[in-house]
Amino acid sequence: MTIGHVVELWRYPVKSLGGERLEAAQMGERGVLGDRLWAVRDLGRDVTASARQLPVLLTATARYPGPVAPDAGAGNVPDVEISFPDGTVLSSSDDGVHAKLSELAGRDVRLTALPPAEDTSLHKLSPAERSEARSPAWLRAAFGVADDEKLPDLSMVRVTDMVNFTRYSTPPGMFVDLAPVHVMTKTSLATIGAEIGSELDVRRFRPNVLLALDDPGDGLPESHWTGAHLLVGEAVLDVMMPTVRCVVPSRAQPGFDVDRRITKAVAVRAQRCLGVYCGVDSGGTVRVGDSVGLQSATAPRRLLADASRRTKKSALGFITAAAERLSR
Repeated sequence: MTIGHVVELWRYPVKSLGGERLEAAQMGERGVLGDRLWAVRDLGRDVTASARQLPVLLTATARYPGPVAPDAGAGNVPDVEISFPDGTVLSSSDDGVHAKLSELAGRDVRLTALPPAEDTSLHKLSPAERSEARSPAWLRAAFGVADDEKLPDLSMVRVTDMVNFTRYSTPPGMFVDLAPVHVMTKTSLATIGAEIGSELDVRRFRPNVLLALDDPGDGLPESHWTGAHLLVGEAVLDVMMPTVRCVVPSRAQPGFDVDRRITKAVAVRAQRCLGVYCGVDSGGTVRVGDSVGLQSATAPRRLLADASRRTKKSALGFITAAAERLSR
């Protein structure tokens, strides 16, 4: 069933920096070709940095100066250009880029390329980071949750991903937070904009694919797609889960300021989820203007997913409540 078309495509060469808008993108197993092949390493904390901890990274943008080779990926990373807020543009091949990034971040950092998949050194959390990532205080800070608010429902997250969260800052072989492709609709973007009475720039939410739907149905259409398949241009995407939102959409980027109303609006209107995370079942080229189809999840798959989520929700509720009590 055709539901709409692609209106924007985005690639983010460096994790947590602004990205580049594309007219066409090649999708593969690891998402958009060239997406997040670089990251900023926080040398003091010995961890791959995120805009959650260093929001100032969002004020710089990254682009590839030329075409990205089809075989680019982990262990084979092309040079990238970074534009800084003061207008300076530096290449990854320029030794001065590390000092400039450190100046921006206000701490000692280094631009690092994605290593081969078997090398997990840039993904592993230190013992201290692992302990911190398990704490309710860390979760509350990451998701912008006040002490009197409930933590987000993470029962839609796969068990394997939840285990990875306690060991790695990003999945081995990738610098994405969770899934290869992030998809949003203009409808959901407009819904949250209406909630705060302001039009929102899609860059706040950092999707790879932005869709315009012919008949949205409601204000948060992609919230109903989990378990379905999206046929986007030549690619087939497996809708894994809703995108649980942290505080990043509220942060400043070039052209707009901090707006903490966004985190609250997403929590109230969309239960802290906006957009969907997808895997790539079948790769291919996707272009702006391509039609988009939706194949709904089969009944057995929906039942299995619902049962799994209920089990995880019960277990997570018990664990979180115990952790909250112990941390007081």
